[in-house]
Amino acid sequence: MPQPRKNQISLMNTPYYHCVSRCVRRSFLCGEDKFTGQSYEHRRCWVEERLLFLSSVFSIGICAYAVMSNHTHVVLCVDKDLADNWSMEEVIKRWHQMYQGTLLSQKYQRGDKLSKGECISLDETVTIYRQRLYDISWLMRNLNEYIAREANKEDKCTGRFWEGRFKSQALLDESAVLACMAYVDLNPIRAKMETTPETSKHTSIKQRIHCLIKGEQPKNLMRFVGNHRQDMPKGIAYSLIDYCELVDCTGRCIREDKAGYIEQHHSPILACLGLDSEQWLTLTTEFEQHFSTAVGSEHMLQQFKHHTNHQRIRGMAKARALLQSA
Repeated sequence: MPQPRKNQISLMNTPYYHCVSRCVRRSFLCGEDKFTGQSYEHRRCWVEERLLFLSSVFSIGICAYAVMSNHTHVVLCVDKDLADNWSMEEVIKRWHQMYQGTLLSQKYQRGDKLSKGECISLDETVTIYRQRLYDISWLMRNLNEYIAREANKEDKCTGRFWEGRFKSQALLDESAVLACMAYVDLNPIRAKMETTPETSKHTSIKQRIHCLIKGEQPKNLMRFVGNHRQDMPKGIAYSLIDYCELVDCTGRCIREDKAGYIEQHHSPILACLGLDSEQWLTLTTEFEQHFSTAVGSEHMLQQFKHHTNHQRIRGMAKARALLQSA
């Protein structure tokens, strides 16, 4: 049975989550319908643009994403501290970018004077808005509702467009985060939709590679900030060059449909994570197959299980086999 969302997301354990939304109808989210010949490829832009817009509103960073033919993948990082430090004005401004708000929030934004009772009521409302602005469920809700409305309008129909709920996986350690990011970035290659990471349309890896060529990093994605050190800035604690090379090399192994191997000069991240090439290829090709609610080392899974009151967590044996050294 589906788990309550409170049993799938625990910021005490990790800010990183892998979310998947799947289309419920036979008609495609994107791509081309082989039965009718109609192309829905333009809808990829809807998803990508809305997702990147929401990342600028919510206190939730995007580590990786891929827009597929009938589902979307996104790896998110929640920054609760950032949202907690926003002023009332900042919270209301961000919320009004998506919703109308209340009469009081509109009045406040116009600069109108509020009574003492109105201020108390607005404080309570802003507390709710602040919590929602670092809530993954609210980000995914806004993304999926927007796409569903646009698709229904284009298809001239009504009804559900997505499955009932998005799937969420907690990524409990660095190995799980990087493996999941690579799994998401390589999804179009595994599905034989694309042949190389740098040409994979509507994916985060294409953005990263194209920016890397210019010596930059994408402004709308979580940054790679280099190896662990004192006074670390916020971001993913590895080299962007190493990650892009690793994804490219892994993609070549996957495209050849062989077990493959990671060449020596592509392995710095694997060495830091305590993984070998066989473990890495299993993780980046079978990530969703072996893990359900959470992904990480056995020790981290046990902690997550305790904090979320699960009776059991699927994937313990695979965590022991694939992530024991992480």
